[in-house]
Formats: sequence, C-alpha cells, structure tokens
Amino acid sequence: MSNDEGTFGKRVKAARERAGLTRPVVGQLLGKSAEWVKAVENGRLQIPRIHVLMRLGEIIGVSDISELVGDAGMSAVTYNKSSHHALADVRRALTAYHFGEISDEPETVDSLEHRVSRAWKVWHGTPYHRTGVSELIPDLISDLRQAERAYEGNERRKVRKLLAQAYHISQLFLSFQPAAEFVTLTGDRAMTAAQDADSPRSIAAAAWYMSHVFRDAGEAHESRVDLAVRAASTLDPDASREDLAEFGLLQLACALSFAKIGRSGDAHHYWDKADRIARKLGDGYSHPWLLFGRGMVDAYAITINLDSVSSGSAVEAAGKVDFNSIPSLTRQSFHMIESARAYRLQKEDVAVMHLLSKAYAKSPETVKFNLFTRSAVNDLATRGNALVRADAEHLAREIGVTPHS
Repeated sequence: MSNDEGTFGKRVKAARERAGLTRPVVGQLLGKSAEWVKAVENGRLQIPRIHVLMRLGEIIGVSDISELVGDAGMSAVTYNKSSHHALADVRRALTAYHFGEISDEPETVDSLEHRVSRAWKVWHGTPYHRTGVSELIPDLISDLRQAERAYEGNERRKVRKLLAQAYHISQLFLSFQPAAEFVTLTGDRAMTAAQDADSPRSIAAAAWYMSHVFRDAGEAHESRVDLAVRAASTLDPDASREDLAEFGLLQLACALSFAKIGRSGDAHHYWDKADRIARKLGDGYSHPWLLFGRGMVDAYAITINLDSVSSGSAVEAAGKVDFNSIPSLTRQSFHMIESARAYRLQKEDVAVMHLLSKAYAKSPETVKFNLFTRSAVNDLATRGNALVRADAEHLAREIGVTPHS
C-alpha cells in the first residue's frame, strides 16, 4: 500500500463521517458492500476507477475528486465541475462594492421587480438558462444594491426581498461549478437580505436554498433540519397559498436532509407532510418561482428514495411523475436525470441513456453541469451496454467529457 492510497482512504472516511453517512449506506448507493467501503478507508483496496471515484465523491459530498486523491497525481479536470464562460463575470459582480454618494436616481421598485421576474422566467423557461441569467445577474445585483441604499422604509424592504431572490438566482447559476465559496456567499447574503426585509416568506425561501448549501458542504443534518423547521415556524400556512406552499417546501427540505443520511422513516414522514400540502393546494398550483406543487413533490420522491437506498422505489416513483406538469425546463431536466440515476442503480443502461437524452433535449445546460451525468456518460461510453455506447459517446462530446477508463 502506498502512502497516497492510505491518505486517500482516510480522506474518504473523513468525508463520509462529515456527511453523516454509514458504510452500508455508501456501499449500497455505490452498488458495493459495506466491507468494500471499509477496505477502501483502511487502504486495503487501491483507488477505484474514475467512474466509481466520481460516484463516491458525489455520495459523500466531495465535488472535486482531487480533494480525495491528493498526491496520487490523477488529473480530474475532465470530470470535475464544468465552468460556464460567464463564471468570472458573475463572481466579479458579487464582489464589487460601491462607496460614497449615490449619484443616480434609483430604479423604481416596480421595474426592479419586473427584472427579477424576468430572470426567473429565463432560469426556468429557456434551455440555456445559465447563459441567459449570466447576462442579467451583474447589472441586476448592482442596481438592486444601489436601490437598497437609496430607498427607505417599506420601499427598502421590498428591494431587499428582490435582492434575496437575485442572490438565489446567482446561487443557482454558481451551483455545480468550481465556485463553492461563492455558492455559500450567495446563500448567506440571501438570508441576510431576507432577514433585513423582515419577510417570513423571503426567510423561508432563503432557508430552502441554504439547506442545499449545507447539504453539499456536508453540514450535519441536524443543522439543516433545524434551519428548515425554524424558518417554517415564521410562516402562517393559513394566510395565503404562497405561505402554505413555502411551508410545504420546507417539509421537503427536511425530507431531503433525512434521506441524505439514510433515515428513510423520517424522510418519508416529512415527504408525506409535503404531499398533503400539495394535495391541499391542488393539481394546478405551482409557486411562482420556487415551483412547489404536485409535480415537484412527486419528482422529489425519486431523490428521497434514491438517497434512502431504495432504487426500486425510486424507479417506481419516477414512473408516476408527470414531468410536463413542472413549469420549468430546468427542473424537468434535473428530475429526469434523477430518474436516470435510479435506473443506473438497477443496471438498466438503455433506460439511463434514454432519460439522459430526454433531459438534454429539455435543458442542455442542466445536463452539462450535472455531476452524475458527467460520470455516467463516461462509464456508459467505455463499459456500457453496446446498444447505448454510441449514444453515450455522442452525449459525452456534447457536454465536454472525454471518455476514458
């Protein structure tokens, strides 16, 4: 055993424990045994092949596999998070600070609200959503910040609620890219803006997006659940449909957090709560930009069953989802990828490739920036069923992955 392999095992163990996952859970999600995971952690097994390594990193919350392999010298550039060409522009916009007097008349709140609404429509309604919002975010953030400084009282609170949403969109753009510190930054700024606006709805939305930050960072599930529960307590579900929808959304946040650590009973308990709320809201309802509704709840049942290590139930859940009922090409594509992930655990390569191709047709940029897709197409192109290998090679080229074993 080399020193690199021993260090690799220790890093895997540390990341797994930080994520609150047991060896059996990690093993089942990988299609391996708990003993296999133990052997890797103890250095008795060598560093696995790239497709297994990528999936392992995804499960234990390590998005850059070079953090695991360390001095082993393996180049992971092709398989790490892809970078959007506008990433640097968005990062600069988030770290630009303006001091001194406000020289220009601030934009009206109604105009700013229209621009934020447009950004959400671009994110949810266009195939190349990252490119679309990257052209809007820098000026939108700058103008909202200027308006926040210029306005007072109720107008300033309105601007802060809009600013929180702009940070949410920025966080979504930054996600699945090599910009982890900026994902955390935008999540924190959104929560600060929501609290400064003294808006329970804005706080609830910020808690939903922060729960994703916490989960990806391997934050203890207790912290994630506590955040969602406390934010939900600020809402009055009887006040409006939007309050009820955001209350339901935070039940989903709890469900996803429990599923991530394999606590299936707790995960399904909270999913059932979200399901009852979706039923109460009715089949035709969907939150204007958070999209909580019947389709979203059904689709997240796939992820919850996957993370609870129940691939059969995940496949069954996928068969019940009407993806077209979700008013977002981005979300439709993501949940199709999650369905592909379920079929991947069932070793049904044809179904996996079919779903990934459908997801790509809906939203190419969702597929390109998804870590499971980047790993799966490499594996299917090099070791997959002969029926799908050519299609996998084609999709790999489309999303910028160079297949190799």
